[in-house]
Amino acid sequence: MSVVLTRSRALNALRAYASYALSRFGSVHIAHRPLFVSVEPANTCQLRCPECPVGQLKIKNEKLRIKNSPFMSLKVFRRILAESRETAWVMQFYFQGEPLLNKDLPQMIAEAHDAGMFTIVSTNAQAMTEEMAEALVKAGLDRIIISMDGFTEESYNAYRIGGSLEKTKAALRWLRESKIKNQKSTIIIELQCLRLKSNEQEWKVFELEYKALGADRLVFKTAQLYDYENGHPLMPTNPKYSRYEKGEDGKYQRKKLGKGCWRVWSGVVVTTTGEVLPCCYDKAHEHAYGNIMNAGMDELFGNAKALAFRRAAMNETPKICQECWK
Repeated sequence: MSVVLTRSRALNALRAYASYALSRFGSVHIAHRPLFVSVEPANTCQLRCPECPVGQLKIKNEKLRIKNSPFMSLKVFRRILAESRETAWVMQFYFQGEPLLNKDLPQMIAEAHDAGMFTIVSTNAQAMTEEMAEALVKAGLDRIIISMDGFTEESYNAYRIGGSLEKTKAALRWLRESKIKNQKSTIIIELQCLRLKSNEQEWKVFELEYKALGADRLVFKTAQLYDYENGHPLMPTNPKYSRYEKGEDGKYQRKKLGKGCWRVWSGVVVTTTGEVLPCCYDKAHEHAYGNIMNAGMDELFGNAKALAFRRAAMNETPKICQECWK
């Protein structure tokens, strides 16, 4: 694990927890920086997953897609790193697009690793090659999440439209081989499966076979669905494994969660062009605090827009909070 405990990181964490505790009593005040930063290496993807705004080209409108560069430049990344390396513990390399499409990804990971940050990538693995797997491991990547939502090509393509199950399996194999070859690596290879009706008969197979595929860990995740009010063809049969439940009127609604949101006190998302967003649910960039290329993280994380959003988030007022699954 590459994360390095420093005095500045420890103090920043204490301030963050204290700030969040006070917010539960109505006092929204920020005297810290993010504990984690999610950067968006790419906002484009090869797949057309039915519930992904990028895959379905539904990000608010085409103007937003045209305005934003499809790939984060090293210049933007290094600005983010400079503004977060002293106080942030974790750097995540994913938001909406496919991170591996950015050729500079291994370099970004290496620089975050050298700064003593825990690094994470989440990928559909379709752009993985043997060389890329080796580069990611050598860069010091701490954890990689490989999405694989089916154990047959049919169930896999029910969600990962345009993808290949065999490519995903090859990616797992290359990562395992690279980890063994690079003995100093402590990378965690995590296989992630969305709980969907299309793959629910295969969940037990995943539990039995994930290690043989090359993964260290298996994580099942509930799926976010958009048009769920009248049910959804991807919704699991057992409501225990769904984010939605049927109400007395026969309509589905999001399961109720507790108030408050630690996520918007502890981190931010930064887009390919440097827009700083409150969280990964702000897919249309509606609540941006500003741009990291124009202001420092101290200013952005504690400005009027950020404070107003946090106050609203405590009561789940913003629409994105109403769809959140913390």
